[in-house]
Amino acid sequence: MDTTQEGGSIVTRRNLLIFAAGLAAAGVAGAGTGYYFFWPQPSAAAPQPSPGAEISSADLLTPGPLGDQVLGPANAPVTIIEYASMTCPHCAHFHETTYPEMKKKYIDTGKIRFIFREFPLDALAAAGSMLARCAGKDKFFPLVETLFAQQKDWVTQKPLQPMLAIAKQAGFTQESFDKCLANQEVLNGIEEVRQRAVQKLGVQSTPTFFINGKIFRGALTMEELDKEMAPYLKG
Repeated sequence: MDTTQEGGSIVTRRNLLIFAAGLAAAGVAGAGTGYYFFWPQPSAAAPQPSPGAEISSADLLTPGPLGDQVLGPANAPVTIIEYASMTCPHCAHFHETTYPEMKKKYIDTGKIRFIFREFPLDALAAAGSMLARCAGKDKFFPLVETLFAQQKDWVTQKPLQPMLAIAKQAGFTQESFDKCLANQEVLNGIEEVRQRAVQKLGVQSTPTFFINGKIFRGALTMEELDKEMAPYLKG
């Protein structure tokens, strides 16, 4: 087992993950505290829907075992579901550029019900998603946005200390940080969402969006979003 000591914790490379900067951690383990997880490969994907294809509402709106993280009213004319990986640079770009304007223009005004679902592409992304879940409902979206905004700081060969520093901003301690990353129930819930998206919805990349059931792949621009929203807001 290839491990690297990092500030009293151990980063375990059971799967080698390749980032633009090189190899990063594929799992995390804590000496003495025992947090550890192995990142499985996804099951075979469903046939890929073509861009703009519509997916069954029943399949789309089924939440995972941890429940959905939602912004906006249930009766909004448009429901947008995003599948994202916390280590995905395209996801980070969307959340730094389009998302703030989308939230102000459409979510805060009741026009969009926005559902964020985890689709981690690697174990480090899963760790980021676990921390957001453990932060609690009120801090979930703020921590997700912080992790995306500071992605370059923690998606590194030694991610644990910068991740801990970010987590502390959301109220974590070293103890609660370790406990969260040891929570197999949270990890299993995140993995179930990912597997279901692969098997039922044909999701294979991030970000993937569903706008009122229509699938769109890649980071949407505000212009693209406005175009897709227009037909639902007439009258």
